[in-house]
Amino acid sequence: MLVNFPSEKFPSLVETLPEAHPVHISLDRVAVVILGGGEGTRLAPLTKARCKPAISFGGRYSLIDIPISHSLSSGLSKIFVIGQYMAYTLQKHLFQTYLYHGISQIQIQLLVPEERNGEKIWYKGTADAVRKNLNYFSEVSADYFLILSGDQLYNINFQDMINQAIDVDAGMMIAAQPVDEKDATRMGLLKLQHGSSQIVDFYEKPNEREILDRFKTDEYTLNRLGFEGSAGKNYLGSMGIYLFKRQVLFDLLHEDPREDFGKHLIRTEMEKEDVHAYLYDGYWEDIGTIESYYDANLALTRKEINPKNGLHCYDESLRIMTKSYNLPGAKISKCQVDRAVFCEGTVIEAKEVTHSIIGVRGVLGEGTIVRDSILLGSEYYERPPLVTGEEPLKPGIGKHCHIERAILDENVTLGNHVKLVNAKGHTHYDAPDGKLFVRDGIVIIPRGTHLPDHYTF
Repeated sequence: MLVNFPSEKFPSLVETLPEAHPVHISLDRVAVVILGGGEGTRLAPLTKARCKPAISFGGRYSLIDIPISHSLSSGLSKIFVIGQYMAYTLQKHLFQTYLYHGISQIQIQLLVPEERNGEKIWYKGTADAVRKNLNYFSEVSADYFLILSGDQLYNINFQDMINQAIDVDAGMMIAAQPVDEKDATRMGLLKLQHGSSQIVDFYEKPNEREILDRFKTDEYTLNRLGFEGSAGKNYLGSMGIYLFKRQVLFDLLHEDPREDFGKHLIRTEMEKEDVHAYLYDGYWEDIGTIESYYDANLALTRKEINPKNGLHCYDESLRIMTKSYNLPGAKISKCQVDRAVFCEGTVIEAKEVTHSIIGVRGVLGEGTIVRDSILLGSEYYERPPLVTGEEPLKPGIGKHCHIERAILDENVTLGNHVKLVNAKGHTHYDAPDGKLFVRDGIVIIPRGTHLPDHYTF
């Protein structure tokens, strides 16, 4: 099924492209495909009520906003989003964000599984998701397809990658990041031809010493590709960002029927000697676990603005779009604040907020302490009536609560004197009532949960 998101004028974002990236091709000839991913079990319970790309980030964005916004900022104007699990949550966000605040001459299309000729279509992997939508992609006037993930964070202008692909005449280009040995074991590693960007070997998540040694990249090759290098970063890890020539992509998907680009199809195309690497030495994070999600959020609270250490939200040339909330600024009273982000519509009467993010419409009562935590705020100040007809509680945090190293999902209500500090030091825990979880030592309160007065964990 294909859903169109027609758009109106939003001139401030793309009227002027960065002058530092002269482009070798009309950007109208590059289409973007953003993959929505699977069930996101490693991000549960945050994925219990929505798909991964629709998860809130930074208190006001959704993860899908990052690849869409960077595509738009790069001048790319044909965007397809492939969704599957809980696609409604993704569709809702796309409508609320891009239907009313779109870009001139832009059309964002959402593709979801559908029934064709009596057969129910379901995506089994990254390559399979693209393959099963080739009938749509074949009608797109594009010479290149840029394939992105819907749950990654980065500060990339894709024009450089497109230019390099054209310069070396790559049939397929893979964005790669120089990493140390620890990170190399969790990524797909690329081996380059000496002094060249051509990829000659690929291995997924190696652990054996012999394989790691074989995939070390020499300093000369790194320097040739514009990376000056630093101690220990001698491996090239795939970032899961792929740029294909049109016919190369179509032929590859027909030739190799397997499901995944990273696990299967990279090696098939690599044997044709037209796969190259684009080196990116900036911030990139794959949001695959609760810990990575937690760390990436709190990186936004750092005092220094270093685009290599976290998502850079203060760069006008790489502006991140999200839906317009039309809310007043944060209102803060008698609160000690250090390294904190307060989003639109927050009302703060807390005693202390340290190293934390308070999301849209976040309400903190008098005397409350919040440290090292992410509170995703609420969709409303007054919750609509429940299905039973009962009057619901207002979302927000009560008085004299104490919250440390926690993630509180949207629409959570805490009574007074609630204490969430993981006193017993659990690394993994599921509360019998389903109201509290611990993952990677981080306390998680699911969306819409109510914890009564004096609740302690």
